[in-house]
Amino acid sequence: MNYTPYHYQEMAKTWMMERAYAGLFLDMGMGKTVITLTAIDDLLYDYFDVSRVLIIAPLRVARVTWTEEVEKWSHLNDLKVTKILGSLKERKAALDDVGQVAVINRENVTWLVDYLGKDWLFDMVVIDELSSFKSSKAKRFRSLKKVRPFIKRLVGLTGTPSPNSLLDLWPQIYLLDQGERLGRTFSGFRERYFLPDKRNQQTIFSWKLKEGSEHQIYELLEDLCISMKASDYLDVPERIDNTVPVELPPKAKRAYTQLEKEWLLAFEDADVLAGSAAVVANKLLQLANGAIYDETGDVQEVHDEKLEALKELIESANGKPVLVYYNYQHDRDRILKHLKAFKPRVLKTDQDIRDWNKGNVPVLLAHPASAGHGLNLQAGGHVMVWFGLNWSLELYQQANARLHRQGQTETVVVHHLITKGTMDERVMAALKQKDTSQEALIAAVKAKRHTLKEVNTNEN
Repeated sequence: MNYTPYHYQEMAKTWMMERAYAGLFLDMGMGKTVITLTAIDDLLYDYFDVSRVLIIAPLRVARVTWTEEVEKWSHLNDLKVTKILGSLKERKAALDDVGQVAVINRENVTWLVDYLGKDWLFDMVVIDELSSFKSSKAKRFRSLKKVRPFIKRLVGLTGTPSPNSLLDLWPQIYLLDQGERLGRTFSGFRERYFLPDKRNQQTIFSWKLKEGSEHQIYELLEDLCISMKASDYLDVPERIDNTVPVELPPKAKRAYTQLEKEWLLAFEDADVLAGSAAVVANKLLQLANGAIYDETGDVQEVHDEKLEALKELIESANGKPVLVYYNYQHDRDRILKHLKAFKPRVLKTDQDIRDWNKGNVPVLLAHPASAGHGLNLQAGGHVMVWFGLNWSLELYQQANARLHRQGQTETVVVHHLITKGTMDERVMAALKQKDTSQEALIAAVKAKRHTLKEVNTNEN
């Protein structure tokens, strides 16, 4: 297929090529993969500016997306992409026969750095989903930091550079400019632009921006990062968000209230015990979905209300394919069993993706962590359902963009199954407000528990 770039795609490619290190903050669906590959092809064969390129990506994207893009576009046919994936033996063999472009999943970055040592091979590195390097404590960040001085060009791609806080920016920008703009240490960056927010004596739980700091940070990044919104450049179909309320049956409601108040729930053959606010928040989300893991790891089923609501949504789709996001394995297993008549399939392989895009999968189940980045699913349908929410804004946005992206021809409908009076409502509100810090949810759990105990005391 011949590639005729949009104006913004030419702008983004030029931005990348004119800088030794560059951040491309492009909305999902704007074609950042083909933009980057086109720049790589020019740098390799027209400018002879780099000799070997490493692409770091989420596993499924590393396995499928980059090679499919090379095969799709005729101007990229001279690129050979080596996949450094799989077992240790397979990765070593790939390195022995590595071409000018290689792709590796981010979980193996530390292994690659340790394995190559001083014999680092790549003078250009592309990080697909730069936001996955947002933790300065993560091994993958520390490993890439070791070899950063040996990298001539570095490109960071993402649609959500700071999904939860501008604190997330420092590790990502450090990998680009080695501390030139935001400082050489995370603590220095934090002290310069943030103030302690929520704290317990000497323990600081969260930080807030100093007045004027947000503008200062953005100014520092103006010459390094380019940000583009799909709505400014593309005619993408409308997205409709729909909340589907679910009522807890009386017995399930009593169980939910007990767990929320006592952090303990007793079943006939096992108990559910939550030792902290973070754990109970997770358990309450499970219970809102209809089942919960007990202390032995077994699944205790509590209600089928969400399953029935999901069944109604699929029936109302009138045969149109439906993409369903689940959070827990017991959600997946219960959906497979309850909706057996609809022949649901779990997204596992590349063939599942191809079958979905051909319209051959009526119901596709996916976990947002495995389908949240880089996959093109827009050809297969335009209806999705969140069976259970998680409070990662990044995963939420990325997962929605699997259908709502360039190439989609239908209005995208995003259904959210929200159990009334439960943690579902708080997570949905947090996602809308983009306040998805764990501390916010933990504080909400503690506050609700305190309120429930006060009510119980007054009633007695």
